[in-house]
This record gives sequence, structure tokens and C-alpha cells, in this order.
Amino acid sequence: MSSDFEGYEQDFAVLTAEITSKIARVPRLPPDEKKQMVANVEKQLEEAKELLEQMDLEVREIPPQSRGMYNNRMRSYKQEMGKLETDFKRSRIAYSDEVRNELLGDDGNSSENQRAHLLDNTERLERSSRRLEAGYQIAVETEQIGQEMLENLSHDREKIQRARERLRETDANLGKSSRILTGMLRRIIQNRILLVILGIIVVITILMAITFSVRRH
Repeated sequence: MSSDFEGYEQDFAVLTAEITSKIARVPRLPPDEKKQMVANVEKQLEEAKELLEQMDLEVREIPPQSRGMYNNRMRSYKQEMGKLETDFKRSRIAYSDEVRNELLGDDGNSSENQRAHLLDNTERLERSSRRLEAGYQIAVETEQIGQEMLENLSHDREKIQRARERLRETDANLGKSSRILTGMLRRIIQNRILLVILGIIVVITILMAITFSVRRH
């Protein structure tokens, strides 16, 4: 399932990169090409939204204990999607202003160049901001994974220590049981030896009694 999410993630990255490149080109294209480019970007934005919906569905299938990292990624991607839509709206506004100037016959080359320059600078700043946010998200995710690993190692160490303590207790109990059994066996052997000695004494006494009785007669 996570492989499906990663596949959607790669498709989303490629698609958003194409959209960013096309949005930056819109203000500098001839009118006919601009119209076609705007329609193409609108179509790709819809595709990107569908990919986000698929990724969101995949995240819901992930176990709750592992879902936090993917939720952070989804928030970053949704923010990126919102910025793309904002950039596209700005680009369309610039495109509309240019069309109006052409219809009115205004000489707006200077203002349009300034607007295109500002859009380029804004796009660079936003790309840098997205890279910083992505780096921060990766650092947060790495820290979370490290904390989980440390917690798991701590739990494993506690389990090993408890198992060692049980083994020590078991060895001690076995030692006590062994000493008890040895004592019982010793007592049994001693009792049997006493019984044999008593039996011999009884037999000897009987034989002596019979011998004395025979001699008197």
C-alpha cells in the first residue's frame, strides 16, 4: 500500500514541476499560445487534485501508529497545490491585462515586463520556501523515526532484562529444588540402612534364642 502512495507521490512531483514551468511561461508567450497553455495548465491542475485525492485515500488505509508521517506529507502537498493555484491566478490576471492592452492598443510593454519580472521573483521565492518546508518536514519525520527507534530499543532492553531476571529466579528455584531432593534421597537411604540393620539384629536375636533353647534341652 505504501508503494502505491509513493507512486502517486512521484507522479504528483513530476506533474507539479511541469505546472510550475508552464505557469512561469504564460506571461511571455504570444496570445494564441498563451490561450492554449492556460487550458493545458487548467487540465493538469485537475489531474494534480485527483492525485491528491488518491493519496489521501491511501493515507486513510495506513495503520494509525504510522499515519503521522504521511499526514505531514499530505499537508505539505496541499499547501503546494494551493500555491500553484495562486500562481496560476496571477498568471491569468497578467494574461488578461495583456489581452486588454492589445485590444485597447496600449503600449504596456514596460509594465508587462515589470510584472513578468515580479512573477519570476515571486515564483523563485515560493520554490525556495517549498524546498525549505520539504527539508523541514524531512527533518521532523527523521526525528520522529529516531524517537520511535529509541523507544523500541528501550522496550526491547527492558524485556531482555526481565527475561534475565526470570532466568536467575528459575536457576535459584532449581537449585533449591535440587538441594531438597538430595536431602530427601539421603534420608530415604539412611532409613533403608536403619531398616536393614534392624532386620539383621532381629534375625540374629531370633537365631540366638533358638540356639539357647536347643542347648537347654
